[in-house]
Amino acid sequence: MITVSDIRIQFGKRVLFQEVNLTFTASNCYGIIGANGAGKSTLLKVISGELDSTAGHVSFGPGESLSVLSQDHFAFDEFTVLDAVLQGHKELWNIMQEKDALYAKADFTDKDGLRTAELETRFAEMNGWNAESDAANLLSNLGIKEEFHYTLMKDMNGKQKVRVLLAQALFGNPDNLLLDEPTNDLDLETVLWLENYLANYENTVLVVSHDRHFLNAVSTHTVDIDYGKATLFAGNYSFWYQSSQLALRQQSKQNKKAAEKRKELQEFIARFSANASKSKQTTSRKKMLEKLTIEDIKPSTRKYPGIIFTPDRPAGDKILDVTRLSATADDGKVLFKDVEFTTNKGDKIIFLSKDPRAMTALFEIITGQRKADSGDYLWGQTITYAHLPVDNSEFFNSNLTLFDWLAQFSTDTTELYIKGYLGKMLFTGEEANKKVNVLSGGEKMRCMIAKMMLTNANALILDTPTNHLDLESIQAFNNNLVKYPGNVFMSSHDHQFIQTVCNRVIELTPNGIIDKIMSYDDYISDEKLKEQREKMYGL
Repeated sequence: MITVSDIRIQFGKRVLFQEVNLTFTASNCYGIIGANGAGKSTLLKVISGELDSTAGHVSFGPGESLSVLSQDHFAFDEFTVLDAVLQGHKELWNIMQEKDALYAKADFTDKDGLRTAELETRFAEMNGWNAESDAANLLSNLGIKEEFHYTLMKDMNGKQKVRVLLAQALFGNPDNLLLDEPTNDLDLETVLWLENYLANYENTVLVVSHDRHFLNAVSTHTVDIDYGKATLFAGNYSFWYQSSQLALRQQSKQNKKAAEKRKELQEFIARFSANASKSKQTTSRKKMLEKLTIEDIKPSTRKYPGIIFTPDRPAGDKILDVTRLSATADDGKVLFKDVEFTTNKGDKIIFLSKDPRAMTALFEIITGQRKADSGDYLWGQTITYAHLPVDNSEFFNSNLTLFDWLAQFSTDTTELYIKGYLGKMLFTGEEANKKVNVLSGGEKMRCMIAKMMLTNANALILDTPTNHLDLESIQAFNNNLVKYPGNVFMSSHDHQFIQTVCNRVIELTPNGIIDKIMSYDDYISDEKLKEQREKMYGL
């Protein structure tokens, strides 16, 4: 259990939040949401003790342990992968180190013998004999193969380190677990494993994430940082989003009677409660939702970008034909071979692969930026496409202002027109004069989306489109793609984005493709397809 009492966080004159009083209890997972800069990660740092609060204090249940997903990717460079994970259970690790030091002594005394006996007893009580196998199992579930378990951390790449540090945070079944963006750099299969792991976790979990499906799958409660406060309520991200949008619509209906608004909100709570996700928390979540008062539901102060793709012309019957395309990575690894498919009008396709370079290579080939090893492709004569690359850095190596940068891609360069598009992407006032080479990752992505919107294309090629975006931008992007009348060719690690947008799945493997017209949820839950995928990858 974690108790937060009268916490206030202030940097100079800026108050992030104040009078925060929250209690986080066992068997619950608390998703922490808020606009960029609202203080989500800061709250976790205060709870973990990494950062001192301006006022107030944090306390834990007597004798309870705390584990935090480390953000320092170099802290354990001199340790093996397995030892880095074992250090997630600090008490057990210290016992192991003290034991080893005592046994290594040349002048082992009777006093040392008594001490080692005490340590051995405690070690056994903490299930120490199974510690290495438990740590190895965690690593394997998170995609770190056994061959790397005794590799030094400094020899692992960045994405591998993220997984090892996540295993470290989970190891030892801590009483309180703090996770800041735990799904970053995880593939979809590993995210699903983590969702199941946390959904059945019996202790207290606090998580910050931009992955809506993940938050919906694991969260019993949501902490919304808004209005300079942190408010706790029952339900997951979808409940928060839908209720806040409903409250916002009601706020604009000045003439609607209070009784009618109350009835509408009550019906919403009842409907959402009845449809609570099928997890171990379903019953308790349903009861908590039923206890909500209407006053608990408030409109959010968040601003959502106006992401609207409007094709200039409808697509004809011929969209894109791909014939026996093959591609190899720089390291000689076959990314895909003999890829062949015909795109139907209205197809919104998610491309999958165990190697994300495969999707990038395919997108670069069909947009003429890369030559295939073999094969061909042909776009229909009516098709105009817009491409969102996974790496957009080359677009921002200039001293242009945001206004001048966007004007490069438009035939209409009038101030009203360009600033209209900037405004849709939440760049207002003097921000139009900001230099593009100092923009954040999220701001660059919003610029790239504005650039795409200017083309009025009837086909969109999106390589991991949610990278660097906040929840508000992801939600707005998602909502528009659902309604978009053109074709979509996409890769993504956002489960909800894929499930709600795409109607077709194409998986690229070194031994051909799997091509199914079906939802993503159906695809990943089909046991026969799982067997087929393993064969295609040679597993």
